[in-house]
Amino acid sequence: VSIAAGARIGANTIIGAGCHIGADAVIGAHSRLYSNVTVYDRCRIGMRAIIHAGAVIGADGFGFAHEADSGAWLKVPQVGCVVIGDDVEIGANTTIDRGAIEDTVIGDGVKLDNQIQVGHNVQIGAHTAVAACVGIAGSARIGRHCQIGGAAGILGHLEICDGVTISPFSLVTKSIRKPGVYTGIMPLAEHRNWLTRAAHLSRLDDMAQRLA
Repeated sequence: VSIAAGARIGANTIIGAGCHIGADAVIGAHSRLYSNVTVYDRCRIGMRAIIHAGAVIGADGFGFAHEADSGAWLKVPQVGCVVIGDDVEIGANTTIDRGAIEDTVIGDGVKLDNQIQVGHNVQIGAHTAVAACVGIAGSARIGRHCQIGGAAGILGHLEICDGVTISPFSLVTKSIRKPGVYTGIMPLAEHRNWLTRAAHLSRLDDMAQRLA
């Protein structure tokens, strides 16, 4: 284990083999970090956290600016951090990126499964549960008591209100402002048939107007 200068670790916390705790990071009391967890500088984790092997808290967000003249991608400094509340569990190999300017925030009691990507400046409300392989793009805001099914994708800068359930494999492309269960899945089909069905769906509004 390596613990950098200025880090603070609460009483009765267990740090597993191979973990790294960055400078000025804070980990609350009665927490457990399993092996090979990395907590970057200045990130703050509340009390009674459980963080499973291989999780990375506070890596740089995916922030780049495109330079028109050269076509190169220029890195945008990521100067925020990650703030995690009390009683949070984070699954194996899940990554939570630090904020670009403001912080990435995970509320009290949030449960994150394995292999989830949480982008920079995301906010997840208290007691929300997120299943494995979900991808949450930067600056999305997810409310309290939500449930996000496995392998769902949430685009950046969206807002999802409290009490929303997202079905597995759904793609959320716009904000959700009313509680309920939302599904966005097209069933598997032979590729040519799938293309035909997708084309039909794109014309449904026009067909409905003509029928009306």
